[in-house]
Amino acid sequence: MGIINLPAFIIASFLFIISPGIDTIFILNKAIAQGRKSGFYSTLGITTGVLVHTTLASFGLSLILAQSAMAFSIVKYIGAAYLIYLGISKLFSNQNMVKEKQREQVVSIKKTYISAVFTNTLNPKVAIFFLAFFPQFIQPAYTHGALPYIVLGLIYAFMSLFWFMILTFFAGSFSAKLKTNPAISMWLNKVSAVTFVLMGIKIAFTKR
Repeated sequence: MGIINLPAFIIASFLFIISPGIDTIFILNKAIAQGRKSGFYSTLGITTGVLVHTTLASFGLSLILAQSAMAFSIVKYIGAAYLIYLGISKLFSNQNMVKEKQREQVVSIKKTYISAVFTNTLNPKVAIFFLAFFPQFIQPAYTHGALPYIVLGLIYAFMSLFWFMILTFFAGSFSAKLKTNPAISMWLNKVSAVTFVLMGIKIAFTKR
């Protein structure tokens, strides 16, 4: 399949995955504030985003973001605006975490999943990272084919899913204890809202 140095790829990928970033913050935020179920669907959403970037890299579409400043900026600002919107929506919400948990429906779970997908997919730095990282483990003769990118992307996605599920499990343990106190629940809601806004600002000021 044209893949070389697979063990090195696995080690390097794991180190990148466990490094704190926007995806990690998003999942921890959801798992602590809303519980393991929300963290689980956030993890699935982030993993889906990884697969989207894998597809883009496989067919060379990520190259557009790498070469076009306008395309990079458009995706960047859409992603930033979306995160800021999520944060402001939570900040001015009158519901505390306990009420949100009691009223949690299938729709809210879908919303959590979709939010996670958008958070990862609309981060242009991820697309450029895949475009720069994957070819280092692909033989030059195979760099123009989709298969090695897909295989490496699936490995990366599986490792991401495994790691983020571990984070969700432990973060969810704190959720049940913290949300028994309405005051703490409200505080968590506001902190998570500010976190989303800060993540959006971070993406907005990201350079290629």
